[in-house]
Amino acid sequence: MSIKNSIETKLQSLQPQFLEVINESDKHNVPEGSESHFKVTIVSDVFHGKMLVARHRMVNEILADELAQSIHALVLHTMTMEEWFEKSGARNDSPPCLG
Repeated sequence: MSIKNSIETKLQSLQPQFLEVINESDKHNVPEGSESHFKVTIVSDVFHGKMLVARHRMVNEILADELAQSIHALVLHTMTMEEWFEKSGARNDSPPCLG
């Protein structure tokens, strides 16, 4: 199973209304086909009432094995449905990092 698929499967435990996992490794100085840099946008009501750091800790705990073994960088956008609607589904783009 690819790292991306593993991330998607494991994060289903947070019952996301929206989940997007993007492999951004190609924007970094890593071998072609690498799975080391990811951006995750996850929208779930389990984040309601939780501060940003608590949300990130939840995700990091779920992905502990991947973070320890495979993932070099993980960008997280964690929102409730209400926050997602306020942003109209907009996500921040990651800056280029080839170099």
